[in-house]
Amino acid sequence: MSRSELSLSEHLADSIVEIIRTERLVPGDALASSRDLARRFDVTTPTVREALRRLEATGVVEFRHGSGTYVGAGSERRLLANPHLPRGSRESVLELVEARLVLEPAVAAAAARTRVPEAVERLRTAAANALHPPRESLRASVHFHVALAAASGNALLRETVEALLQVRALEQVEIRHRYNDRPRDHAEHVEIFEAVRDGDADAAERLTREHLGSIREAVLAADFPDTGTATANTSAADTGTTAPLEDSAETDTEIRR
Repeated sequence: MSRSELSLSEHLADSIVEIIRTERLVPGDALASSRDLARRFDVTTPTVREALRRLEATGVVEFRHGSGTYVGAGSERRLLANPHLPRGSRESVLELVEARLVLEPAVAAAAARTRVPEAVERLRTAAANALHPPRESLRASVHFHVALAAASGNALLRETVEALLQVRALEQVEIRHRYNDRPRDHAEHVEIFEAVRDGDADAAERLTREHLGSIREAVLAADFPDTGTATANTSAADTGTTAPLEDSAETDTEIRR
């Protein structure tokens, strides 16, 4: 591809992002077809596809075979994970948990004080993910703690929690494998949801701190192989697959439960 073609696809990618913004599209919404976009911008279809591939690489859009192109979770993300980082060590996983302990209890209290109605309903739905992963697109599902931040009504708090979990995606997967009592995880999420729903900021903060503290204890007690051996090849009952962690669909499933 020539420099001029590269520049054109870059500019076109920016224009597609602007469409997502001005039309207020959200993750899961369908984009116009490549042909329609080509006509709209008076460019060739291959140029549109190149621009879309650029956006797919950062999660701004996602391709669904036989269905089309959709807005991806990365459309609202400002930080990107490095997919080539080594697997999480005990130290890096603890670093994530302790960062969340600083941030998320206060976020939960803010959510209980604000209680944006639509976001509280999404929080109720997200609480069930620990036991019943959604059957629809996994990328359209919402991580409970991201939904908790969204219930605060502060977009920057939601974005911060989501970015933290995405940038440290491998560590978040390790957390799930170490804190693997699904009924307990679900029950703790439900308690936090109920505190937010009832407007009890003190309880929401305390329950979130206790939940993350329990996760920290589980991580401290767990064995971490020195070689960074994968932990993602667990039983079918846990993940529904034996694919390696690098498979983006599995990683996305684990992060969002």
